[in-house]
Amino acid sequence: MPQRKPLLIQTILAVAACKATRGALRLARRGGTALPGKAAMLFARNVLETTSAGMEIVVVTGTNGKTTTSRMIENAFVRSGRKCLANKSGANLLSGVTAEITANATWLGKPKTRYAVIECDEGALKQVVPLIRPKVIVVTNLFRDQLDRYGEVMHTLDAIRTGIRLTPESVLCLNADCSLTASLAQDVPNPVTYYGLDVATGDQSERTVSDARHCIRCGAVYRYHYHTYAHLGGFYCPDCGYCRPEPEVAVTQIVRMSPQGSTVRMALTESAGQMAAREETGADTKPAVREIESVIGLPAVYNIYNAAASMAACRVFGLAEGDILGALREVHSCFGRMETFDLNGVAVQMILVKNPAGCNQALAYLAELEEPFTAVFCLNDRTADGHDISWIWDADYEQICEKDGLARIYVAGDRAEDMQLRLKYAGAQQEQICMEKDYSKLVARMRESSTPVFILPNYTSMLALRQVLGEACGKKEFWRG
Repeated sequence: MPQRKPLLIQTILAVAACKATRGALRLARRGGTALPGKAAMLFARNVLETTSAGMEIVVVTGTNGKTTTSRMIENAFVRSGRKCLANKSGANLLSGVTAEITANATWLGKPKTRYAVIECDEGALKQVVPLIRPKVIVVTNLFRDQLDRYGEVMHTLDAIRTGIRLTPESVLCLNADCSLTASLAQDVPNPVTYYGLDVATGDQSERTVSDARHCIRCGAVYRYHYHTYAHLGGFYCPDCGYCRPEPEVAVTQIVRMSPQGSTVRMALTESAGQMAAREETGADTKPAVREIESVIGLPAVYNIYNAAASMAACRVFGLAEGDILGALREVHSCFGRMETFDLNGVAVQMILVKNPAGCNQALAYLAELEEPFTAVFCLNDRTADGHDISWIWDADYEQICEKDGLARIYVAGDRAEDMQLRLKYAGAQQEQICMEKDYSKLVARMRESSTPVFILPNYTSMLALRQVLGEACGKKEFWRG
């Protein structure tokens, strides 16, 4: 049963609590990303419904790529001249979303901003979307992640499907290459637009991780016309016929890939609205397809997917193509996601990893580097990470441990010993690995490196190390975006 909207006095008290709590935390140089939302909800549980009323919102969810995709979409809105609210800090549960939107409302709870791009945790989607009624829901992909929190990937899929069913008016932007994500279009009335890659980007070796080998409809083993990575690609079921849908935003060619970014060609199929307008003139009713070239300012295949997802979402809002392409070209790394630091002349890049599929893509990126480099692996097992760290045994660390250009390895974090053992089994030499759990000392060691440094941390270790590294490099706090 839906809960009633808060009374005006409750809304005023909730907004005041949110603003006051955030202000106090910021004065104390703390982020204030979730606690202000919790304070607001003490006075009005559903204050978010009031403070988001009338806004046009994009929600981005999925296992990997939420933060980067959100920043790409936000940048496109800004370039188009539309002021846009976003939860840049990554606080993506109900309390974090409530804090961000409520803190930016008037004292009476009226939103100050028309547009918002909200990153949302997969498990929290069913709590958030009924309150904010998003115009668009983007689902990036689904991989095994935090097994002790979510369970198997099908539980995550069901949680997202539940959220979608609560907002039948939301346009779904779904990854056509992910058999799990694409299945979210089944049995829902929502308008759907797909995005994906029409080209292969990797092989399907025995070490490749797949979290969706079997058809979601009949259980048969999928076959593929081509693969991109993990279980993504041109899948089809030989038994029941379930297959990859044709995307309206399709990457047809990867022209160039480098550590600085990618250049791709995209085929854009006109929207239903554009088709309808053309039909009124008596023109051909077949959807028109155009090809464009896009430069993506971040490297790796998964950022090509993020760019395609962003293009699909922005087209729903009717943003100018030039603004979208400009946003993709000028996108910068978000905190911990391909974020770069200059540590007294030493180039340092931080790449968040939290599950086998994402980790393998980061490792593949390092394996393709032509210059020698130093690798830092940080592993915690705290609640926000998931207490089960067995996923590191499914990640393909062998692809860099067998690489001649790997100069040095550092391991850190609460479970550094486990990471060290995993790297030894992957082929790293004992003398090549150095354990350093003190982040200040670790940063000092990185400062002395004669090669570029690449840090692969999971979530809480990323936050802790980034704070120390950011202070050493003069970077602002993560919650300032």
